Amino acid sequence: MVLEKTNLTFSDFPPVRPRFLIVVTATLMLWAVPGASAAAGATPAGPRDTTDLTELSLEDLLQIDVVYGASRHEQSVIEAPSSVTIVTARDIQMYGYRSLAEILASVRGFYVRDDRNYTYAGVRGFGRVGDYNSRILLLIDGHRMNGDIFDDMLLGTEGVLDVDLIDRVEIVRGPGSSLYGTNAFFGVMNVVTRGGGGPGGYQVSAGGSSYATGQGSLRYGTRLANGAEMLLSGSRYQSSGQDLRFEEFNNPATNNGLAEGIDGDEFYQLFAKARIGHLKIAALHSSRDKAIPTASFGTVFNDPNERTVDSRTFLDLSYETTIRDGLDMSGRLYYDRAYYHGDYPFDYPPLTLNRDLTRGNWWGTEARLVARPSTQHTLTAGAEYRDHFQQDLLNYDSDPYFLYVDEQHSSRDWAVFVQEEYTPRPGLIFNLGLRHDQYRSFGGSTNPRLAVIYSPVQDTALKFIYGTAFRAPNPYELFYQGSALGYKSVPGLRPESIQTAEIVVEKYWRRNLRLSASVFENDVEDLVTLATDPLDGLLYFTNQEHTRSRGAEIELERRWAKGYEVRFGHTIQETEDRQTREILVNSPKNLSKLNVLVPLPGKRMTAGLEIQYVGTRRTLADQTAPAYWLTNLNFLSRTLAKGLDLSLGVYNLLDEDYGEPGSEEHVQDLIPQNGRSFRIKVTWSFGQ
Repeated sequence: MVLEKTNLTFSDFPPVRPRFLIVVTATLMLWAVPGASAAAGATPAGPRDTTDLTELSLEDLLQIDVVYGASRHEQSVIEAPSSVTIVTARDIQMYGYRSLAEILASVRGFYVRDDRNYTYAGVRGFGRVGDYNSRILLLIDGHRMNGDIFDDMLLGTEGVLDVDLIDRVEIVRGPGSSLYGTNAFFGVMNVVTRGGGGPGGYQVSAGGSSYATGQGSLRYGTRLANGAEMLLSGSRYQSSGQDLRFEEFNNPATNNGLAEGIDGDEFYQLFAKARIGHLKIAALHSSRDKAIPTASFGTVFNDPNERTVDSRTFLDLSYETTIRDGLDMSGRLYYDRAYYHGDYPFDYPPLTLNRDLTRGNWWGTEARLVARPSTQHTLTAGAEYRDHFQQDLLNYDSDPYFLYVDEQHSSRDWAVFVQEEYTPRPGLIFNLGLRHDQYRSFGGSTNPRLAVIYSPVQDTALKFIYGTAFRAPNPYELFYQGSALGYKSVPGLRPESIQTAEIVVEKYWRRNLRLSASVFENDVEDLVTLATDPLDGLLYFTNQEHTRSRGAEIELERRWAKGYEVRFGHTIQETEDRQTREILVNSPKNLSKLNVLVPLPGKRMTAGLEIQYVGTRRTLADQTAPAYWLTNLNFLSRTLAKGLDLSLGVYNLLDEDYGEPGSEEHVQDLIPQNGRSFRIKVTWSFGQ
């Protein structure tokens, strides 16, 4: 891969406030704290006192993690054919993350955008407004979670899983279609949930936040002597939201731009899993109801009837066994349901409620073999089949009734894949994967991945990675049509495709210092884009854009046996339209992340400080969204009393005034985000 010279600079950093400089300076002084540089081996052996957060066990210090999502079998991060970040349950607790969106925003190269209805992810400069997170694949314990109408990945309060159930999140960068097929375009996010021994009895959490927000959850887990285990969880969340002022509606006819009492949000989440021998069963159901304050799609401003409801359900049965030494087999059978309902008030006149609905139901199965005939070879092979027996789209005015869209469809797809890991000698791995997916709508797509992993010395890896990926057009892009709505469909929509080349360097020193660095290039073709036909003025989806992203990332992390921790990462990149040479909308050149963990006096509390920087971005109106610094601070105290934990979080600590770029459906070019807010959370564990 050759990176041409670009005009990447750090000039879009905003002026640094004095108080911010004080915070950063104080945290970086941790590098010079007396006694903080104790070697990992100096940690005393024996049982750890869990009430003392200043002393880390060997397991808490940096180690070479194991990842599953990179190759669909467990391997060390250094041997994985990708650049991988793992966010652990410890990270989630220490930094007070409340959703998958906040977890993803903490990871180098990623950023999130909230339009006060849904939360969207961007990665390495590619975060298209109007996209429903369709280019990152989300898995929960290996179960595919992207919907089958919009390909949507739900991340914010619309997310489906309580983060307290998470054991770790594996974020695998780069194209993953050689193993996972569609949606694994820029990466794969595999969420691994806790086992039944995680809660180890009953666990009750209750919390309150700014904006009249309350949240509670109840969990129960157990693990028997024979290895069988069970985990049950239920969560509830409700928020009144806040009153918001939008200058775009600042006139008396629209309440002077003030949206009052229509930012409410509520959800519930149910999750269960059990394991008996080689058999595992998991079930999930979630539902989120969100009021929309932005008057999207030209609806009536300040109308409490504008809202969306999203519901997600799955039942998953899986089986894993070792047939013989060196040969493992697994299979999965599952059913999924995705439901969306949107209410949009329009004043035609008369004042009419438009209803937008989608229903998706599908089942699928997959089988996988992992063979290790010798120490030099690991062969992974498998097949998948999915039957989307209901893919319905409906749009109508309720009173007076008028039908705009009534599309009822079904589809099937299948795939086969194989991956070979060949180690001709210690320190050298060749990884080659290939997958073919077959769709009834457009035919087939075949995608390879090739990686060479060279380790000249122990705990060091130099990776050369090349791969391709695709995203199949979804039913929304293929079938959402109605001239009265301004949409039409055009035959011949093709899958999107990407080619990626990346060089990665990973290095560990003495288990307390880690370096990860990479340079990358992404070339995207046949991007599915919403366009306007000049002949009739109707909107339609077509393949027309060719984009390229080039950049580099670096991350340094250090931990000390006394409990101190510092991690810093930076991404610099440029993503442009190859035809126009314009920088893409919502594409920051610079992203920075700083995380600092400090044990406080008394050995029962830690402070987790997180600072995120997002550089300037181009908006749809060809304006500039200012860069911003976002600072979060979380205090965590374990075992204030027996089994009692307390967390206090302050989000947007410095009360940064910032906005996120709007989409095509918004009048607002920038959508304001939350100012300083607070959360207090108490967790009580008992019955262990």
